[in-house]
Amino acid sequence: MNSTFSKILKWLLGLALLVFGANKFFEFLTPPEFPPRAAEFMTSLDATGYVLYIVGALEILVGLMLLLNKWVPFALILLAPISLNIVLFHIFLDLPDIGIALVVAGLNVVLIYKYWKAYTPLFN
Repeated sequence: MNSTFSKILKWLLGLALLVFGANKFFEFLTPPEFPPRAAEFMTSLDATGYVLYIVGALEILVGLMLLLNKWVPFALILLAPISLNIVLFHIFLDLPDIGIALVVAGLNVVLIYKYWKAYTPLFN
């Protein structure tokens, strides 16, 4: 799976994950203004002291795997529940800002499709 199209998609997704994952540790991007329910949810995740850091670490790990072209099918499966939860967060709590979530989830789905041969042994 090394077509130019796949490489571009992997780079875009990998860079986005590195930026958003690193932001959970270093907070270099201005946090968006969330609606009240979404803000409460994010505050509760932050109050646990670990959830956002685990998600950030996984985003960085998956981003590095995509950029380094290592274990890409595994990285995409690791990302699937994270991207699904990002989309669900926006559907239920912050619908107006769903754009980036849909892009991340869409890239994840397209790349899983591109690497589908790697997943077929799971279904035999």
